[in-house]
Formats: sequence, C-alpha cells, structure tokens
Amino acid sequence: MDDERPDVLTIGRLARRTGVPVRTLRFWSDEGAVPPVARSVSGYRLYDGESVARVELVRTLRELGLGLDDVCRVLSGRSTVAEVADAHVAALDVQIRSLKVSRAVLSTVAKRGSTAEETALMNRLARLSAAERKQIIDEFKEEVFSGLDVEPPVRDRLSALSIELPDDPTPEQVDAWIELAELVRDPGFRARLRTWMELNTPAPGQGRPPGASIWWARQVVRTVAEVRERGVAPEGPAAVEVLSELFGDADRGAVLRSLEAGIEAEAERYRGLVARVRGQASSPDATEELEWLARALRAADQT
Repeated sequence: MDDERPDVLTIGRLARRTGVPVRTLRFWSDEGAVPPVARSVSGYRLYDGESVARVELVRTLRELGLGLDDVCRVLSGRSTVAEVADAHVAALDVQIRSLKVSRAVLSTVAKRGSTAEETALMNRLARLSAAERKQIIDEFKEEVFSGLDVEPPVRDRLSALSIELPDDPTPEQVDAWIELAELVRDPGFRARLRTWMELNTPAPGQGRPPGASIWWARQVVRTVAEVRERGVAPEGPAAVEVLSELFGDADRGAVLRSLEAGIEAEAERYRGLVARVRGQASSPDATEELEWLARALRAADQT
C-alpha cells in the first residue's frame, strides 16, 4: 500500500516526525497551509519529505504569532516572509503599547484600591488619542492661563506649554498621565491654580511679585530643607533669621498669600506630574518645606 512506502508519510507518521499533533496538522491541511501530496486508496492524506520542512516553517511562523492567512500567503509566494514580518512587527508594536497601558491602569487600580467606576474612568483616560489628550490640556490652559495681564514673552511661554504623552510611554508615564488628567479636569484645581498664577505672575512693567521666587527658585526650598534637617522649629527665633535671609524687607504678607495659594493649589503635585508624563527628572516634592515656611511666616506675623 502507498501508506507503507518509506518515502510516503501518513498524517500520523508526519505528526511523529515533526512533533505536531495530528489534530493540528489536520487543521493546517484543511486551511491549505500543509496540503497532502496525495491520497491513499483508502482516502487517507499522504505527505512527503518536503511536507516535513513545510510543517517546520508553518510552526515557526505560527510561534511568531502570524495567522494562518499570512502563513498561506508566504507559502504560496504571494508575500515574502520579510513583508509579512514587517507588517506583523507593526501590529505587535500596537499590541505591546496597549498591553503597557493595561498594565499601568491595573497597577494604578491595585495601588489605589479603586472602585469599578474609578477603574473605568482611568481606563478611558489612559486610552485617549493624542488629539483627545491635547484637547484636555488645551481646555486646562485656556481656563488657567488665558487673560493673564503678562508680558508678551511670558504669554508666549504659557501658550506654548505642552504636556504630551509619548507614542511609546512607560507604565510610569501612563500612571502619571492618568493622575494628571484627573487633576487638570477638576474645576476646583483649575480655580486654585488660576488664583496662584495671578498672585505670582508679574504684570507688564512690574517686577516679580513677592513670594514668586519660592516657586521658581529652588534655592529657597534647599535652604528650608537644610534648616529642617537641623531641627529648627518654624515658630522659633532661628526661623525669624531664616525669613530675613530669604525675603529681606519684602512684603511678608504678600509672600504668605502666594505661598498658601500654591500649597492649596497643589502646585508641587502638578509640577511633579508634568515632569513624570514628559519622562523628565524633577526635583523632589517640596510641599513639606513650603508648609514649614508658611508656618514660620504666620508665627513671625504674630510676634
């Protein structure tokens, strides 16, 4: 019989030679990926040595994630392996980015102990298109920065402000974007940040308002950090000397109002999130140092 010839393989013998289950070979055969070279008198499928090589190629391509349609195009000569591989790499890149987003969302959910509703919101925020993310930031900029009476160079910097998530973000960047998107969509945060901006943005022809240097010059924060490390209390006499060193004869009431507005607006949190979304290194959160400074200013005002 034909199926007893050593150069002819039944589907069972082909399975043993290749290590691929008979059921899988039968499916590949039915789909045209590994067609039989002949049929026995009993109607059974028969294969040859070239079929073994064909099975190995099909298995390799399938292990790489290609669908049987793509495999058949390669085997029929309608596409090259390189062409199919290039298309598949692009598809895998999309899938990998999606998996990264899913991982970041699930990680954030686990960390926060989020409800189902919060999880759904975070997932939507994480999967927004670039245009949708830009719209959120543009609406935020319009409400917080528009109409400020500032010098043209400052106005240009504010209008050019961009907060963009890269095409291939890390899980940390996705996590930061979710938190930032929630923050900038909050009307209360927008109002508080607008108040802080008005207190700290110099008007045309005027110098920087008292207290603005707290937020734009990190040496103020470093000075307070060093003082705190020495155990200096904000209500003590040593704190008064620190205030004199930092602010001289500046209007301390204006400084305090600016400082309190920034703390209430969570300006440090916003600054840190923007840096994380951009993948940039940022200075450590200075909220504790700024709160120490506010306490010192209040205590000095009462003496």
